[in-house]
Amino acid sequence: MVFRAIIFLCLLNLFAFSAQKIEVYAKDFYLDEKNETSVLTGDVEVKKGKDILNSQKLVIYMKNKQPIKYIATKDAKFKIMMKDKIYHGSGDEFVYNVVKDTYEINGNAKITEVQTKKELIGDKIIVDRKNMTYRVVSKDKKPVKFVFEVKE
Repeated sequence: MVFRAIIFLCLLNLFAFSAQKIEVYAKDFYLDEKNETSVLTGDVEVKKGKDILNSQKLVIYMKNKQPIKYIATKDAKFKIMMKDKIYHGSGDEFVYNVVKDTYEINGNAKITEVQTKKELIGDKIIVDRKNMTYRVVSKDKKPVKFVFEVKE
């Protein structure tokens, strides 16, 4: 528990200049100040507002001690809020680009809108939060899948 507190305090210092509070928890933490990267492993959880990211490994890339990209692997799952809707997602790799405010899910990508149970499934899903756009890509001519209910 003390180790988690130390990790949290170190990360809080790194993200102190962020506009929004970010909380990061993990069992193991490695910081390379020279290359501005952090590697967290073991039950990783990142909270930013109502958004939550869970994985077993997370690499945070920084520039001038500010996070610019998160890459989560090994059982990557997330919950995000967009326009008063809750989305759950998962995939082999999850990339969040802070500057562009985009999410990219690679490999076994799936997003579910909780309220309507709409699903997007493919090899890659890109969500642009600023423009409210979604792109689903499939490899090897496999179809992408969009699941929704129609009221009759």
